[in-house]
Parts: sequence; structure tokens; C-alpha cells
Amino acid sequence: MKLAFLFLGPMALLLLVGCGCVLGTSSGNLRTFVGCAVREFTFLVKKPGCRGLRITTDACWGRCETWEKPILEPPYIEAHHRVCTYNETKQVTVKLPNCAPGVDPFYTYPVAVRCDCGTCSTATTECETI
Repeated sequence: MKLAFLFLGPMALLLLVGCGCVLGTSSGNLRTFVGCAVREFTFLVKKPGCRGLRITTDACWGRCETWEKPILEPPYIEAHHRVCTYNETKQVTVKLPNCAPGVDPFYTYPVAVRCDCGTCSTATTECETI
């Protein structure tokens, strides 16, 4: 079975660095939620030569309908894979504290404005199949 993974530049950093996640619903609702929504994430920005800075931003989060079924003609499978993806983002730049001389203190990251279930677009995301 194929699984789609979604990464959007620094948004992958949000998930990999470890985030404190906040959403205005109970955790029980998150387990059963199907769809795509903007969700708040907090992560630590680290850059060589600068002190770290904790940032809170909005990212896309959710589960979207996906299925596969075998068929008798090539390609022998009919697939419908939708992922929670970014429809609109804005860029925000922050200045990192205590940077060494000669180190650019600015860090730019995307903020999700609107998210929807859709086809993974290689123009804005890394679409990987396993």
C-alpha cells in the first residue's frame, strides 16, 4: 500500500524538531477528526552562531480520505490519495537573539493561512511514496 508524506520546507522542521501543539478541541476529537485544518505549532529555531528561539506558527494538520482498489487492467490499481496540504501561506521573518558577528540573524518561515484536502503538488511539497 502506498503512503503519501507531506513536507513543506520549514514546515517539516516543525514536525521533526518536536513541537508543542495546541488546538481548541479535546484530544478525543483529534483522534476521530477527518479533514484538514490550520493548527498551531510551537518549535525551537536553531541556527549555528545564534541562540535558539521558540516560535509559534500555524501549520496544516489532518487526515484526508484516501483509498486504493485493484482493477483488472494496467496499472492494476485505482488510487485516490488526498493529503492535508497548504492552499495559502504567508512568510514571516524573525530576528534570532545573540548571533555571532557575521552570522545572519534572520530566519524566515511559512505560516499556514488556509489548508484543504487535495492532491499532493510537487510545486510546493515533497510528495514521497513508500
